[in-house]
Amino acid sequence: MPAPVGIIGGTALSGPHGLDAGRESPVATPYGTPSGPLVRGRWAGREVVFLHRHGPEHRLAPHAINYRANIRALADAGVERIVAASAVGGIGPEMRPGRVVIPDQLIDYTWGRAHSFADEEGPVPHVDFTQPYDPDLRAVLVNAARGLDLDAVTRAVHGVTQGPRLETAAEIDRMDRDGCDIVGMTGMPEAALAREAGLAYACCAVVVNAAAGRGEGAIHAEIERTLAEGMATLGRLLDAVLPDL
Repeated sequence: MPAPVGIIGGTALSGPHGLDAGRESPVATPYGTPSGPLVRGRWAGREVVFLHRHGPEHRLAPHAINYRANIRALADAGVERIVAASAVGGIGPEMRPGRVVIPDQLIDYTWGRAHSFADEEGPVPHVDFTQPYDPDLRAVLVNAARGLDLDAVTRAVHGVTQGPRLETAAEIDRMDRDGCDIVGMTGMPEAALAREAGLAYACCAVVVNAAAGRGEGAIHAEIERTLAEGMATLGRLLDAVLPDL
């Protein structure tokens, strides 16, 4: 029987909307308690395990998430592949609100987060992170997006900031110079921990606003307008992707 697929939801996918007969399982790990219970069930015919990274009622700020416990809980549940949903800001002119982005690279601007499973007693896991997202899993997402005619961006650099505040216009200008196309707050250390745990991990992002200094009007109002549409789009993409995994 194929291993269940892990789905990490966030602002852009706040619940397992396509899950049939979902059942919640509270879990604990050596690294503490995950953001919330694991929700198990079937989605588009595939067994999945869903976890909301911000927890019930979206109360955990990006820097306060126990990423190690989340990844360990999914690994202990038998997951071998993780599709992580993310709401992001668009930096480049083509990163317009509502557009789906499947990044292939990232730059980590976070600090102070527990970013490795290594401790003082264990071996140091110098994992190869040249390609931070699993190429095979990305290919399935890209093909599904093309099949749905989503006009998805299939190569992009994901800049991950500390949060929970939004960035300044000068910070976004710096990230642009660094080569970032989109900006979010939760992509790291999630991706690196998945690599350490031996799990295939890919990010499926939806642009919900123009990054600071790159748009007109209030950012929060733009996010509110775009978010529901983005969640529906990610749900459609998962409907198409899961049978191929």
